[in-house]
Amino acid sequence: MPPENHPIPRDQPHGNQAGKRPRIGRHLPGHIEAALLRAGEGADSAGQPWSGRDLTGDGNPLHNFDADDGGPDPSYVAATAALKEGTGDEQAVHRALAHARVFVPVIATLAEGGIGDHGFTEDKEADMALVTIKAPDGRPALPVFSSVDRLHSWHAQARPVAVYAPRAALSAVAEKAQLLVIDPGADLTFVLRRPAMWALAQQREWTPSYEDTGLVPVLQSAAAADPAIVALTAAPGRGVASRSADGTVVPGGGPGPELRIEVTLAPETGREQVTAILQRLQLALGSNAEFAARVDSLELGLQGPMRP
Repeated sequence: MPPENHPIPRDQPHGNQAGKRPRIGRHLPGHIEAALLRAGEGADSAGQPWSGRDLTGDGNPLHNFDADDGGPDPSYVAATAALKEGTGDEQAVHRALAHARVFVPVIATLAEGGIGDHGFTEDKEADMALVTIKAPDGRPALPVFSSVDRLHSWHAQARPVAVYAPRAALSAVAEKAQLLVIDPGADLTFVLRRPAMWALAQQREWTPSYEDTGLVPVLQSAAAADPAIVALTAAPGRGVASRSADGTVVPGGGPGPELRIEVTLAPETGREQVTAILQRLQLALGSNAEFAARVDSLELGLQGPMRP
């Protein structure tokens, strides 16, 4: 059974802190900073709730996506629904995200105050920070949301900044995140693993490693280099699948392991040799730049008889 990845725990905001106003998001990715500045510095001075707002027209408090009601992108909804029904796949979700608007959560934090020129304590000033979280395996991840309501259900104080999903992926890269997590805490949390996230950031098509025929020569070369290995077979890893809130297994959107390689060993291989063989294989694959770029996470399995 795949490990559960729903929901991914919320972590405290950290990383890229901004300087004094109006330099909001001084260290935020440029497109996030620009969106905040266009959106009245990311805050509603009237204290009106974000959920259910009319987001159209000039001076809109969230973003410049005219005629946007803050709801989920229809193509993303359709792609994830097909995935849950078993008629879609991860690639279709990735293709939908290539043109989808999402919301990046930004938190207003307080910078440290200090003593001013005249000896008086100065007020703390508001900074802005992207929110990052940790995946179950400890890797840093950037959360994004398909709708304003889902963002606010996850973190009521977060300010939604609307960007296209490729821009959000660029933000994840800038934050040195390994994963892009869509709708943590929702009915379905979908995770883009590192190769998919990078492909989205570069606006390229993405093929999951377990379906990537370009890896066949790499695996063939690795098998040929070790006489104890008869064959290597690629398959989806246990961590490709995810679970919806009701426990239904969904064939995609999990955080990894992404790729499972079944290793068939020569019949004369002794059990005491197995560990060394697998270590050599992992080293060979891990040192291959093409394999490392296309594969997020790996697990190995054994096939075939072995002598005692």
